[in-house]
Amino acid sequence: MAQFDTIRTATGARAAEIDEGLRAHMNKVYGTMSVGMLITFAVAWAVGTSPQLLSVFRDPVTLSPNILGWIVMFAPLIMVFAFGAAINRLSAAGAQLFFYAFAAVMGLSLSWIFVAFTGISIAQVFLVTSIAFAGLSLYGYVTKKDLSGMGTFLMMGVIGLIVAMVINLFLQSPAIMFAVSILGVLIFAGLTAYDTQKIKTTYIQMAHAGDQEWLGKAAIMGALNLYLDFINMFMFLLQLLGNRE
Repeated sequence: MAQFDTIRTATGARAAEIDEGLRAHMNKVYGTMSVGMLITFAVAWAVGTSPQLLSVFRDPVTLSPNILGWIVMFAPLIMVFAFGAAINRLSAAGAQLFFYAFAAVMGLSLSWIFVAFTGISIAQVFLVTSIAFAGLSLYGYVTKKDLSGMGTFLMMGVIGLIVAMVINLFLQSPAIMFAVSILGVLIFAGLTAYDTQKIKTTYIQMAHAGDQEWLGKAAIMGALNLYLDFINMFMFLLQLLGNRE
């Protein structure tokens, strides 16, 4: 009986340790994501409110991108794929630095919104996105429902969105953009809950191994995924709800 009590105590202590570690892990994920968001919007605001800086990437009047603007537009997508390929070769500190560099480049690609939309509407949509993101992420964290089955379906939706957006760069169809925006909001809303649950379950599965370096990099990857969910949901909502200048 004493041996059973000892085992039960040890098991309970280990579970409490994992719970405490999970809270610290999620705090690191959200903290890293928040710093990335701050970098993105600081860069976007600094460039978007300066006609001289914006003209380096786009025509300040028509907002049409020049060659450098096209490079900046697609650079975040390329960096995401590069990050996924290089994560195993990077240290946790290197992964974090890469994420912050990515956030700065994303800010450059989004700088045009401060010319295209009113400042008030940007702030309003940001607030709406923040509230929606918080609710969806909380749901993904606390729900007992297994959301893993949504992953493949949602990623297929993301690929379809990218293809449709590239095509619409040439067609410039308002109807296609409207449909893409609605679908984009729904897809990235689902991904917010899915990614949050995935971050949580991955930590619980891997915490027993005690590889702190891997867990550190996993927190950066989690921050990147949630960052992308937030940014994309914000941009699609801005297209739907934002007031243009």
